[in-house]
Amino acid sequence: MTNWSEFDNHQRRALFSSHAEAYGDGRPGYPRAVFDHLQSSCNLRPGCQVLEIGPGAGQATGPLLDAGAEVLAVELGEAFASLLRTKFEGRHLEVRSGEFETIDLPSEAFDLVAAATSFHWIPPQQGLDRIARLLRPGGTIALWWNHFGDPDRLDPFRDAVQPVLQQLAPQLTDSATGGAGIGAHPYALDERARREEIDSHGSFGPIEHLMIPWTARQTTDSIRRFLCSFSSWMALETQVRTALLQAISDLIDTTFGGAVERPFLTALYTARRQ
Repeated sequence: MTNWSEFDNHQRRALFSSHAEAYGDGRPGYPRAVFDHLQSSCNLRPGCQVLEIGPGAGQATGPLLDAGAEVLAVELGEAFASLLRTKFEGRHLEVRSGEFETIDLPSEAFDLVAAATSFHWIPPQQGLDRIARLLRPGGTIALWWNHFGDPDRLDPFRDAVQPVLQQLAPQLTDSATGGAGIGAHPYALDERARREEIDSHGSFGPIEHLMIPWTARQTTDSIRRFLCSFSSWMALETQVRTALLQAISDLIDTTFGGAVERPFLTALYTARRQ
C-alpha cells in the first residue's frame, strides 16, 4: 500500500498534471459570491490584468475571463496548460508553463493576483514575496480554497464513508492528507494561520476574510470522478483505489439512492498591496 508520506511536495504537485482530465472532470467550480467580491472589492473589471497561479483545469479561469479580465496563467503542468489553451481558445488568456516561484514575470504589471485552491503548494513567504513584486501599487491579492465539507453542518455521507476508508485505505483518514479522505482538508479553514502568513509579510493589508457556504449534489459517478481528482487518491496503488471506489459507489447506491447532498465552504482571503 502506498505510504503518502513517501511523496514530497514537488511530487504531489506533479501528480495533478498526469491526471489533468480527471481533475477537470472531477472538481467543481467556485460559488458566484467569490467573483462578485473580486469585482466589488478587488480590482476585477473589464480590461484589468490578472495573474492566476496554478489554474489547473480552469475552474476559476473561466469566471475571471467572463468578468472581462485579461489573464496570464502560470501552470506547473504542461498537460493542464494545453487543456487551458484549448478550452479558452480565442479568449484573453495567456498560459505559461513553469513554477510560479521561478518563472520570469513582469514586475508591477498586475491589478489582481489570484490563486484558487493552489497557494498551499507554494512556500508562503516566497510566494508572497513574488506577489508583492508583481502587483501594481494598490493591486490586490486574492487567495481562496474550496473546502469539501462544513464542520457546522451535517454531512451523512462523510460519516458513512469513514469505516470504508479505515478498512481499505486508513492513510486517507489522516487530516494531513486530505481531511476525511474526501477533500475536507483543514488548511483553508485555519483563518488565524492564513492571516498571520499574509500579515507577517508586511506588504499587504488590511486582510479581508469571507467564508462562503454552499451545497452540492453529487451522484455516484460524480463522486468517483471527484475523489480521483485529489493527489492523495492519485497516489494510491491502482488495486486499492479501484476497490475503494467500488465500495463507496456501492454505499452511495444502496444507502443514499445514487446521490448525496453535501455541505461545502469556500474560504477567501484578500488584501491590497500597501
